[in-house]
Amino acid sequence: MAKINLLPWRAERRERRKREFFTHLAIAAVAAVVLVLLWGFWVSLRINDQNNRNAYLKTQIQQLDAQIAEIKNLQQVKDHLLARKRIIEKLQSSRSQMVHLFDEIVQTIPAGARLTGLKQQGDKLTLDGVAQSNATVAQYMRNIEASPWMGPAQLVKTENVHTDSNTPYEFELVVTLGTPKPEEDGAAPAKASSSSAAPASTAAVTPVAAPPQAVSGPAPAAPPVASTTAAAAAATPKVEAAHVPTPATAVTAASTTKGGRP
Repeated sequence: MAKINLLPWRAERRERRKREFFTHLAIAAVAAVVLVLLWGFWVSLRINDQNNRNAYLKTQIQQLDAQIAEIKNLQQVKDHLLARKRIIEKLQSSRSQMVHLFDEIVQTIPAGARLTGLKQQGDKLTLDGVAQSNATVAQYMRNIEASPWMGPAQLVKTENVHTDSNTPYEFELVVTLGTPKPEEDGAAPAKASSSSAAPASTAAVTPVAAPPQAVSGPAPAAPPVASTTAAAAAATPKVEAAHVPTPATAVTAASTTKGGRP
């Protein structure tokens, strides 16, 4: 026999689906809230981590700033010490500069010129003086430029003041002071010794190159510049003069030997 259901089954199905829908909606809402809470917690953790990193970086920056300030202070101290060292080295190198300077002033000034004023500013030396002519001033400038302690000279003025004195020209020079190099200081004595040794060697050779008349007559007088070596060579016997390798002396010695008695 067939069964016929006369109950409102469609309404019951609708109610069941509605309950399922609200259940799924509640589960989705709860899941969404949980996801939002988890995302907020994760973001807060990232923010705290970044804040900690920022605090660490600020601490390190402060330490670096302190180190930079200390380095700047050390650099200032270093610059101060280097400046003192340069000043001390400059004073050490120019310790005898004034002595040499006044000596060079005396040696370089030519005859016919004299100084009336002298002023130094750093490595610049201003010389005021009077001279007989412009040629004297030019000679003075050449002497200054040849000096190892006084550098190039710059002529500021030279004029004739038309006075009755022997030095009517007034001049003003600006000289740059300098210090000779060690090679120049060492080369100067060697040159002086070689130049001083030249007259002695010349004097020693001069009596040897005596004329042939020295064999039969008295020895000629030594020149005024002859040294003790020249005097000793002039006082040697006449036989030693015969040993000079000159043609005239060789002929004289041969004729003496041919005569019989040596």
